[in-house]
Amino acid sequence: MTRQALIEKAIQTINHLPTEKIKEISSYAEFILKQQEEKYLSKNIKKLNTLSTSFDFLNEEEEIYTTADLKTLLNEER
Repeated sequence: MTRQALIEKAIQTINHLPTEKIKEISSYAEFILKQQEEKYLSKNIKKLNTLSTSFDFLNEEEEIYTTADLKTLLNEER
């Protein structure tokens, strides 16, 4: 069944329902649409972050602490 045929079938079915049920369907459809928008936004935000070079300077940052420093710190805490 095509997208348009599904839409038309849904409209025909909805037309036979009482107003209160139509309100429920409308609210649910809005909820689903918001979910889709949030997924789309999240996906694209992740993509932007992945492609971004904003934090590349962190890759060039000098190592301040070594593994030996951490071992020393752990031993001092014991």
